[in-house]
Amino acid sequence: MDDLSLIGLRTVCEVARRGSFSAAAAALGYTQSAVSRQVALVEQAVGRTLFERHARGAQLTVAGELVTRHATSALAELQAARLALEDLDGRRQPRVRLAAFSTAMATLVPDALGALAREEPGARVVLNEGISERLTDRLSAGRLDLALITVRAQPPEGLVLDVLLEDPLLIALPRTHPLVGRGPIDPELLYDQSWIVGSSEPGTTMLGAWTAGHRRPRVAYEVRDWTAKIGLVASGLGVTMVPGCSALTLPASVAVATIDHPAASRTVGLLTRAGTREPHVAAVIDALQASAQRLSSEVRRASRGSQQA
Repeated sequence: MDDLSLIGLRTVCEVARRGSFSAAAAALGYTQSAVSRQVALVEQAVGRTLFERHARGAQLTVAGELVTRHATSALAELQAARLALEDLDGRRQPRVRLAAFSTAMATLVPDALGALAREEPGARVVLNEGISERLTDRLSAGRLDLALITVRAQPPEGLVLDVLLEDPLLIALPRTHPLVGRGPIDPELLYDQSWIVGSSEPGTTMLGAWTAGHRRPRVAYEVRDWTAKIGLVASGLGVTMVPGCSALTLPASVAVATIDHPAASRTVGLLTRAGTREPHVAAVIDALQASAQRLSSEVRRASRGSQQA
């Protein structure tokens, strides 16, 4: 295997996360041709094709999944080493390593860190994104200080869970959809809808269709990119499920509605390691808790307003 560059590995991970070369280019500030060149160099180095290219984007091959998994871990370790070197002089304020699942990273985390920056200008927070299960493992291994997760079970021994909010699962519909404005939706009405999902794999953590009942949903489109999913909804091509904390980011052409079912919510929690709430960590926790309260109130107002449209 030839030498691998850090730029190449970062680029591969970004394409994998975004689902397309163009989205990765926008996120990294590169041209699309530069992204393609970096991916090609990594593929040449490992001697494997990492992505299947499609008109709708790029999908990881088996080799791509393997390389991306190890590259993500390696890049996180290198970042940790760089920050540790910066801390050797002992004069800088200790950093807080915070990671979160994607929708929290887009809403709750920016709100919390914005408030923290105003109140604690010297606060240092290092961000990472990932799925809840992996973040829990990384926290247990001491590679994180805080992890925002969707709660599915009791935390492992040595970790402490604080529930931040109960996040409703909402249906995103075109503004002209006949179900808009009717109040909470009976789940039986959802099975006849055309669904836009992130993945049709059983047990996936990606939101998509309502699956709590006895019938299988009718999937019209399967796309991983959040922007693409919402674009399809806005164009009247189907509906999709969205977390409440993302409802505030939707365009005006998309409405949301609540589901009349007790399972239509998810618990968002904050994990810490027992005995690690130093002042700089506690400050970030306080900011996240305050942000969760604000976000919960705003989501309730937004869903009520959309249902009355």
